[in-house]
Amino acid sequence: MQDRNALAPLDAEMFDIDTPPARVSSGGVAQPDDPPRRVPRALSNLEKAAVVVRLLLNEGADLPLEALPEDLQARLIKQMGSMGLVDRVTLDAVAEEFAEALEGIGLSFPHGLAGALSAMDGKITPTTAARLRREAGVRQMGDPWQRLRALPPEELAEIAEAESTEVAAVMLSKLDTAKAAALLGKLPGPVARRITYAISQTGKVTPEAVDRIGWSLATQIDARPILAFADRPEKRVGNILNQSAQTTREQVMSALDEEDAAFATSVRKVLFTFADIPRRVATRDVPSVVRGADPDQLVVALAAATEGDEAAVAEFLLGNMSARMADNLRDEVRERGKIKRAEGEAAMTALVAIIRALEEEGALTLIDPDEEES
Repeated sequence: MQDRNALAPLDAEMFDIDTPPARVSSGGVAQPDDPPRRVPRALSNLEKAAVVVRLLLNEGADLPLEALPEDLQARLIKQMGSMGLVDRVTLDAVAEEFAEALEGIGLSFPHGLAGALSAMDGKITPTTAARLRREAGVRQMGDPWQRLRALPPEELAEIAEAESTEVAAVMLSKLDTAKAAALLGKLPGPVARRITYAISQTGKVTPEAVDRIGWSLATQIDARPILAFADRPEKRVGNILNQSAQTTREQVMSALDEEDAAFATSVRKVLFTFADIPRRVATRDVPSVVRGADPDQLVVALAAATEGDEAAVAEFLLGNMSARMADNLRDEVRERGKIKRAEGEAAMTALVAIIRALEEEGALTLIDPDEEES
């Protein structure tokens, strides 16, 4: 039989009971005057926090404890390690107090300027946020790697090329697979190979080192000057030329070829004109384009597309829709007759704008010229 004396400390810790004086009945059996009364233990605020966290974790709650300051995380863990057992009466009292505190909260503000700036991220101008951070000497809160994962592959590639191979390998390892693959595709071949090989040397990198690297890279991002334009120069020029007349576009591109051939090549990757439709729009997406286009403008664009690449676009569109719709459009094109060049170009530009709008809505995905070439 198990020695009950071994359970005495457990019983005392589980039940904080003061046994009342007993009286002896006439039959000689001791009986208490009143039933035992269980009293909640007096806990400090940190002990109550440990109880609440443990209770919520037991219930399967996903607590973002990593958002707490590191010193507070350490204090909480140490306290949880020294709590031992908590009786039911104390647990119920702490849970009730916590619930009452939550119900009494009307509004919660972030602590400190760093928290306020993080809460207002995207709601105030970047220049104001950057100025306040510099004046207060605070850095942006949160996981630095989460911020790095949000960057486009082009910016990540610039960071990888500027850093050492070892740091770039750590950064590549912290990205999700799709983003890491896109990043490698933006790097020169030799650089991509060196970084990929360096990943094999990261087996003994400590979490502290990874955290330091993340904050170092995030600090570099914060230190970059706030740019006046969100889009890169080649994209801004390409978008302007997309809406320009063909003669203007050709003249500008010829001038760019003479002044800066590399920049002209970048602009051509952004350009999307009426003549690019067959190689940039998938055949399955043609019906969506036709449905989204204005019927009159579609007829004018097809009627004006009679020569060269433009005629090929017309055949591409008509050949990838229902036969009945294609026959109706051909009849309307014949009825239209000859179209003025300016009117035809305006209709073609409008059709391109429709395709761009469908892409932004996610209704279709344009084929990447680089993927097509590869």
